[in-house]
Amino acid sequence: MGEKVTFLGTREVDIIDIDLILPVGFPLAIIIGLAAGYFLRRLTAESKIGSAEAEAARIIGEARRDAENTHKESVLQTKDEMHRLRAGFEKEERERRSDLQNFERRLLQKEENLDKRSDNLDRKEESLQRRDNKVKERQSAADALYEQQMQKLEEISGLTGEQAKEILLRDVEESILHEQAVLIRELEAQFKERVDTEAREVIALAIQRNAADTVAETTISVVSLPNDEMKGRIIGREGRNIRALETATGVDLIIDDTPEAVTLSCHDPVRREVARVALEHLIKDGRIHPSRIEETVAKSRREVEKIIREAGEQAVLDAGIHGLHPELVQILGRMKFRVSYGQNVLQHSVEVAQLAGSLAAEIGADVDMARRAGLLHDIGKAVDQGTDRTHVDWGVEIAKKYREPDVVVNTIASHHGDTDALYVEAVLVAAADAISAARPGARRETLEHYLQRLTKLEEIAKSFPGVENCYAIQGGRELRIAVVPEKISEDEATLLVRKIAKRIEGELKYPGQVKVVAVRETRATDYAK
Repeated sequence: MGEKVTFLGTREVDIIDIDLILPVGFPLAIIIGLAAGYFLRRLTAESKIGSAEAEAARIIGEARRDAENTHKESVLQTKDEMHRLRAGFEKEERERRSDLQNFERRLLQKEENLDKRSDNLDRKEESLQRRDNKVKERQSAADALYEQQMQKLEEISGLTGEQAKEILLRDVEESILHEQAVLIRELEAQFKERVDTEAREVIALAIQRNAADTVAETTISVVSLPNDEMKGRIIGREGRNIRALETATGVDLIIDDTPEAVTLSCHDPVRREVARVALEHLIKDGRIHPSRIEETVAKSRREVEKIIREAGEQAVLDAGIHGLHPELVQILGRMKFRVSYGQNVLQHSVEVAQLAGSLAAEIGADVDMARRAGLLHDIGKAVDQGTDRTHVDWGVEIAKKYREPDVVVNTIASHHGDTDALYVEAVLVAAADAISAARPGARRETLEHYLQRLTKLEEIAKSFPGVENCYAIQGGRELRIAVVPEKISEDEATLLVRKIAKRIEGELKYPGQVKVVAVRETRATDYAK
């Protein structure tokens, strides 16, 4: 027999001798081993489950106790918070009730005040109504009294209300006209006292310091011939010579019955001068044929270019200007052969430069800039022939091209009033330009233009009512007007000449100024019998 073995302290098992078991069979041993293992694992699992259930019961008990404690604390905290909120709400409610009570009291007070004001307004309205009724009654009485007075006045004066009104208005108008005329006379007198003397002195001094000759040139040049036979040589066989000369110079040759003279016609004065010099050389040389004409014209053109350059340099020297661009000096010299109203443009420009410089020195402006602007103010006349653009547009373009100062550009643009003068030197150059053009003998106008200006002056004067006759005298520098004394009073005559002068300024262009004089003559006639 085998030994007994105790498993887990609970049960004793007999140990069978291996030698006895082995013969039974190996399979039986395996079955017994598996069964023993199963029972061992089951006993172990039941033991673990029992201990786990005990631990779980303990944890659940502790959790229940903690939950009950937490619930009790939460209930206490909630009760405290509800008590605090109830106390705050009750306090806020009491404050709101207090505010509502105060607001209600104010509303009641305002309502009482409004009732009082309404009562006062009602009483005032009644008072105003009574006053309005009284005023209407008094107005009706005043209107009736006014009508009675007007009727009495009309009966006494023998005039209706409209007639009296017209008389009053006429008296007021005459009074205003008189005061206006007196005011104009006073202002003119004060202005002349302050300005006339100084202006005359400055201008006279500037003119005295600068003297310029007057020239008279036209768009034609006349070349003298030694004899009339030279005309045939100039024309040449079948007109070859004259055609060659006209083609080379761009000038029209006029050969007519004028004895010993040939006329050159061209709007470009430089071309005309080249043709004149070339023709004089050909006449002296005596050899006149197409090839010789071309050589002579080329040589003459070089001579004229030299003359132009020297003229420009001399003008710059006479004006006292420095630093001009050489090409600008060359363009300036071309004006030696340009004439405007019989006045040489280059001499006129030099004269304007000298006058502008003198005026600038008198008033303390920039003398050098005034001279520079005065010399270049008509530079556009050197290139404006045969184009649609004015010499002002050309002058501005040339000045900008050669980067002249803004003062010079503005002077060129504004010296005829096309734009506003932005610099005092521009104003001085415009004044010097007017002085140079308006001085006696400086310019000569064509007869047609002169007659048109005189006629227009008289037409403007005659267009005003009350003008009996008018005469343009002193070469159109004075307009003398004879007015009807019964229609134009002395005060009205003062206003009339002012209106005529303003209209002349707006409608006519003229050198210098035009003096407008109104003559009002009253004649008294009687006969001795």
